[in-house]
Amino acid sequence: MKLGIVGAGSFSKQFVPLFQAHPLIERVTITDLVPERRDAFSAEFGIESYTSFDEMLESEMEAVAIFTQRHLHGPLVIRALKAGKHVYSAVPMANSIEEIQEITELVKETRLIYMMGETGYYYPATLFCRDQMRKGAFGDFVYAEAQYYHDMDHGFYEAFQHSGGEQWRRVAGVPPMHYPTHSIGALVSATGSYVERVSCFGYRDDDHEDQVFGEGKNDWENPFSNETAMLYMANGGICRANEFRRVGIKKSTSYIGTFYGTKGSYEWAYADHYFVQSAGKRTEGKRTEGKQMKVRNVSRLLNSVEFERHRHDPDFMEQVANGAYDYLSMSPIMNAARLPKEFETLRAGHRGVHKFLVDDFAKAVATGKLPPVNAWAAARYNLPGLVAHESAMRGGEVLPVPDLGDPPATWELLSPDPELRDDAIG
Repeated sequence: MKLGIVGAGSFSKQFVPLFQAHPLIERVTITDLVPERRDAFSAEFGIESYTSFDEMLESEMEAVAIFTQRHLHGPLVIRALKAGKHVYSAVPMANSIEEIQEITELVKETRLIYMMGETGYYYPATLFCRDQMRKGAFGDFVYAEAQYYHDMDHGFYEAFQHSGGEQWRRVAGVPPMHYPTHSIGALVSATGSYVERVSCFGYRDDDHEDQVFGEGKNDWENPFSNETAMLYMANGGICRANEFRRVGIKKSTSYIGTFYGTKGSYEWAYADHYFVQSAGKRTEGKRTEGKQMKVRNVSRLLNSVEFERHRHDPDFMEQVANGAYDYLSMSPIMNAARLPKEFETLRAGHRGVHKFLVDDFAKAVATGKLPPVNAWAAARYNLPGLVAHESAMRGGEVLPVPDLGDPPATWELLSPDPELRDDAIG
């Protein structure tokens, strides 16, 4: 595969070495609207550059990887698919229901590969909950919570200023629920269901000194920096998803906090992960105590190797709070053995998941099989957020969420998960 990267920013820079190293990718190129950035990438990584997206689409590149500003993904993906290119796109999928519908239809018509790079699908807690849900260990799904906390003071100002120019505030005020996949994607993936209805409330932030949120201040007339959605799932369960941009927390930014079923539960407590299951009943004398619970600490399975290595350091919790161990190594539950050997010495990325993202996309294009986060899965991760923001603008009104269904039954999927390692449970 010959791959063109769209957007020479700090995030795409983390992926170039992985794309270059993958044995199924023979050539990598770059394009960016800012010539200086484009040329810097070309020199740093030794890759050819194109002066425009149009020029790249007219080239021999067979696939494109889109790393532009979030609200531009939909139109670029549509243009790439119409040009006959396979597409890897950073999150979110698109900025409107109509764009998501068009992308899904184009993928169905062309049989081209589309994959959204949702990190939350591969995060250890999501892997664990999804695996235990499939095995029946949770019983019937009841309730779960997930969140994406990315405070404006923790990197967002710089990111938007880098890409948005003098009018960066117009884009920085994007509704939080227009970027919903790190919370909703994890929940939908782990439950194996999808969202039918949503109610959402927003935290008004139009008096803040940065003047990012509020009517007339951004391209969406969005007054909310934080949004909380209640999601009614098709399987009868309920989820809560938070997307916050003004909150006093830094790390962990994205995670499943709780996951409850009729037979078992999962709970996260900042540095520790617990799996609780019913263990039958016991009777003492004439009194029936009811169900007894078995608790397992699965932290060593879900935390990264580097994370656990520092657990007894005196400043351990402060280091966790500042994400000191997020990029250094993988968690034991993640099957690194399935990855190309060429990846072994490369940077792990968000908890190690970047390597899995690149590997699944490359294998999907090579085999013609659908990647796990394909167009239909991505739609189910994105659409609830777009509707949730509309609900928040209507004061929390309950609104139906359109569902585009499952992929065609005739389109084979890649293995939905790596073989998970559950032998490390403590």
